[in-house]
Amino acid sequence: MSQGAAFFDLDRTLISGASGPVISAALRAVGLLSERRIPGEDLVFSIFNRFGENRPSMLLTRQAVRLAKGWDTEAAREAGAIAGAELDGLVQPYARVLIEQHQADGRPVVLATTTPRHLVEPLAERLGFDGVVATTYAEADGRFTGALVGPFVWGAGKLEGVRTWAEANGVEVEASTAYSDSYYDLPLLSAVAEPVVVNPDPRLRVQALARRWPVLRLDVPAGVPKFLGIEPQEALLPWARPELALFARITVEGTEHIPRHGAAILCGNHRSYFDPLAIGMAIGEVGRPVRFLGKKEVFDAPVVGDLVRAAGGIRVDRGTGSDEPLREAASVLEAGELVAIMPQGTIPRGRAFFDPDLKGRWGAAKLAAMAHVPVIPVGLWGTEKVWPRNAKVPNLLNVLDPPEVLVRVGAPIELGYDDPDADTTAIMAAITELLPPEAREWRQPTPEELARTMPSGATPEAISAEHEAARRPGTD
Repeated sequence: MSQGAAFFDLDRTLISGASGPVISAALRAVGLLSERRIPGEDLVFSIFNRFGENRPSMLLTRQAVRLAKGWDTEAAREAGAIAGAELDGLVQPYARVLIEQHQADGRPVVLATTTPRHLVEPLAERLGFDGVVATTYAEADGRFTGALVGPFVWGAGKLEGVRTWAEANGVEVEASTAYSDSYYDLPLLSAVAEPVVVNPDPRLRVQALARRWPVLRLDVPAGVPKFLGIEPQEALLPWARPELALFARITVEGTEHIPRHGAAILCGNHRSYFDPLAIGMAIGEVGRPVRFLGKKEVFDAPVVGDLVRAAGGIRVDRGTGSDEPLREAASVLEAGELVAIMPQGTIPRGRAFFDPDLKGRWGAAKLAAMAHVPVIPVGLWGTEKVWPRNAKVPNLLNVLDPPEVLVRVGAPIELGYDDPDADTTAIMAAITELLPPEAREWRQPTPEELARTMPSGATPEAISAEHEAARRPGTD
């Protein structure tokens, strides 16, 4: 089988915008560029960030080799190290995930960019890339000569550079993957087995649609759209405020325990279809999107499923027993995002709903062991009064006597990460501690309360009686 590699473009692909401002600042820092800014420089970068590459700007870039004539090569490499340290922080989160996935599959990962080699090699080294295809300036006596070694790595020149690297490293371009935002990378994208379009410029978007190439954004999970740079969940977060929910008196406590940056798993008890929205109230105070693991039935539902996917939800089909949802969630955590999961798996029915001993499944504990990130408990109480299980929609009209709902976030849980049973017990105990005292005491529910815990609205006794009657001969 042919060995392929994964080739990543830099600007608007590996990072979300242009590397130019960072590189220019680094060159000024080492004295290779005048402190005086070039007129219109900021405008050029702004146009590039919004619309991508254009031929006039790339022709100017092609002339940069002449500007660099006489530059000290060591100073230029110092500028590359300065720029690499800053660009490392601008790498898109899901680009890092892809890099690690390709390397785990045994595929070399290569940075393929027009940017001069001496300025991008330090970044490639920081990211663990296996190779670099970049515009290379000729050197003599420690200074650049104003000429190129090999092609100007842009358009057809990038494909030429990739083919040269591939031949030298035993890689088949036709068995490879390439990621780019630019219409001018069509030669490379057309040559590989798996072209992937990232944050495409307008002309490449048309090509991707016509050729049915996958289109990704590497700052959000696959399937999450963005409009004017904002994903749907981010647009809704400012409205996820308890004081705006007139149908319930929602109290949110402990949001200081939710990290403002970096990955974490939020684990809540499950009482109602309203629970994700209740957790959303806590997340609204933090201002970060969260990716929920949810049952496949939610994703398969018309309209609702599309909305859940647009919010970055992770589909779980418990019937298959597959660990794929956990691996997907682990990738989200690897990208530094928040994941929410209900360890109980489903809303308890009947008397189990009133059992003070919360019983969880292993999913949250296994995910925590895979990712080794903080696990944050969330106690939910009263959400079933807004949306009981026997109702198809929540009661949003109860503004005269709204029920009380509690969302309480706790401190991170100490887990061992080596025993799913013990970690699940610890997670459920931490959630229980956040609930009000009445949640930890057994009481006999009324028939009406039992009925609200059943999807059909019937009590368990009535359902059993129905089934028994259906089994008797001679009954209608």
